[in-house]
Amino acid sequence: MSGGVWVLILVSGGAVGAVSAALGGRSARRRAALGAASSAAWIASERAAAVAECSQIRQAAQLAAMEEAQAAGVAFDAVTTARENELPARVVELDARRRTIAALEAEVVARRERLNTLRAAQRTREEQLRSLGAETARVGGERRVLLERRAGQTAGQVRAAIIEGETESARVTGQQMLRAIEQAANDAEQVRRAKRVMGIAVGRFSGHYLTERLMSIVNPPPGIAFEHWVGREQANLRAIEPFANVKLGPTEEGNAVRLEGLDGVGREVARRALTWIGRHPKAAPEAVGVAAKEIAATLDRELMDLGKRAFATLEIPAAHPEIVALVGRLNYRTSFTQNQWKHAVEAAFLCGMMADELGLDMKLARRAALMHDIGKALTHELDGSHAVIGADYARRLGEAEVVANAIGAHHTDEPFSSPYAYLVAAADAMSGARPGARRQMEDNYVARLDDLERITRSFRGVEEAFAVQGGREVRIYVAEDKVDDRGAIGLSTEIARRISEEMTFPGQIRVTVIRELKAVEIAN
Repeated sequence: MSGGVWVLILVSGGAVGAVSAALGGRSARRRAALGAASSAAWIASERAAAVAECSQIRQAAQLAAMEEAQAAGVAFDAVTTARENELPARVVELDARRRTIAALEAEVVARRERLNTLRAAQRTREEQLRSLGAETARVGGERRVLLERRAGQTAGQVRAAIIEGETESARVTGQQMLRAIEQAANDAEQVRRAKRVMGIAVGRFSGHYLTERLMSIVNPPPGIAFEHWVGREQANLRAIEPFANVKLGPTEEGNAVRLEGLDGVGREVARRALTWIGRHPKAAPEAVGVAAKEIAATLDRELMDLGKRAFATLEIPAAHPEIVALVGRLNYRTSFTQNQWKHAVEAAFLCGMMADELGLDMKLARRAALMHDIGKALTHELDGSHAVIGADYARRLGEAEVVANAIGAHHTDEPFSSPYAYLVAAADAMSGARPGARRQMEDNYVARLDDLERITRSFRGVEEAFAVQGGREVRIYVAEDKVDDRGAIGLSTEIARRISEEMTFPGQIRVTVIRELKAVEIAN
């Protein structure tokens, strides 16, 4: 037991004794004094034992520490000995590394010197190169000046002459290729095959040949006076005009109404409105105007249905609604009395059959041929060739380029870019040229062709002039020694202006001036 514990017990015992002495009186004090003396003696003995025990523990600890220190010293001596044994090898390795570093430093210095030498040589060569370049430019300039002086032309003029020569060579080559193609197209075998395909298409088509004539003169219904029919001061006619888009007026005889305007649909609206007046003779001009408006709306729906019927008859997908409406409007447009809606459907069938014979897309051919004359439904609103107008509408309304090109090229207003364009042109000609398809005013037609040729032959330098394409084009051959290339351009412009001033014609007339160089020599 440690000394501290015993001290605690002693203090506790003293406290107990004090309490007992206070409670027990004086007799108790004597007994407590005797107990305290014996306890002190016991504590002293215990203290001596504790001191002895502490001394033994201290000695044991000192002995253990000495043994541990001795072991540590032995281990340190072993490590030190091992390190001392390794030191010579480390010294040798360090010397080797120093020698390697010295060699590398020497090599770096040598390479730096070689690099500096190469850079100096490069600068020298660059200076020489610049000097040579300047000398070359000087010599080249002198040579160019000398060559231009000897040639009598500048370098720009020579370059332009070379470009012009190459361009002319390419043009001549293109013309030769075109002539070769035309000759191939005129080959007897090719002509025979083309006639066979066209004959098969015509033989397979079974459409009727009857056409409708669109009247421009409307007679009053039976039993109605002309003055009452047209209204006071022609008020009924004035009420119809805004919705018909044509001008209405009495004929010279004063017994019928003349419909003046190029819009066939508008003439039909006017005709139906005049018929409606016959059924409602007491109608006021305001009521006539309302009826004309309703008739125009009804006719628009009929035209849309007629356009849809054309696409359905040909079994092809419908086009943009505006194109469908234009196809329907062709029903009230004629060409030499041929109904253009029927002509478009007929040409589409013929074109599709020819495409099928040639292994092409039949429905695509039908589509292009059906739309080829949609520009005719707009020529009363827009100036220009119906082919150009139709092609422009087709492109703007999302039709494929092959279809638009076939529309624009069927009267050669733009170059042919696909076989379908040629087929559409052929189908158009076949539909219009078959017996009974069209009635031409022979006198007017011949007079128009004569006027074309007469006007063109009146210009200086013109040798021959021919009206072709049904009077849509005039081809003029000029004398090569009297009209040069620039003169040919000016001549075409002047002839076109003169035709526009002196003639009245629908659509456009193309003026083509041809200047041909002929070199003729006789060998003896």
